Amino acid sequence: MLVALALALGAAGVWVAADAAPSAAVGSDAGQETPAAVSSHAGPGAAVGSTGPWSWPTDPPHRVVTPYRAPASPWAPGHRGIDIAAAPGSVVRAPADGVVHFAGVVVDRPVLSIRHDGWLISSYEPVVASVARGDVVARGQPIGEVQPGHCADDACVHFGVRLDGEYVAPMLLLGGLERAVLLPVRR
Repeated sequence: MLVALALALGAAGVWVAADAAPSAAVGSDAGQETPAAVSSHAGPGAAVGSTGPWSWPTDPPHRVVTPYRAPASPWAPGHRGIDIAAAPGSVVRAPADGVVHFAGVVVDRPVLSIRHDGWLISSYEPVVASVARGDVVARGQPIGEVQPGHCADDACVHFGVRLDGEYVAPMLLLGGLERAVLLPVRR
């Protein structure tokens, strides 16, 4: 799985220089300076910027209402994506170039998913799509509108990412996870 993630992130253009400072300021898509993203481990309510290869699917500010929580196993409970604060009617944008994989209703809510390079699929709910299956989309292109119904206390959109069928933390592509540092083991 780690090898597949490294290959997919490489295909998506995620390369971090060994001397890159996690607190460095970066430019946003609008060309303004924004603080570097904070770790998704900061918990609910954390406001984060964009330092990754993908754009946020919502307009700023980017407040994560519920962070990604990996399940212990594929069938165990977890939160397989992040919930981003967004009012009903807010525009949802493609975070990267891709092809619409699915646009329709699953059970009782509208869902949209996009296939990207590197075996990645992004998904959004509840979102009424303005695109159809097979449409080619570009990074930043409007793809739909947020509908009410996902977060009980806060209006939000759920944003998930799958790598070769397995969910991964979206913050890996948005730039909000701190680099892992391996430390020596003391014997």
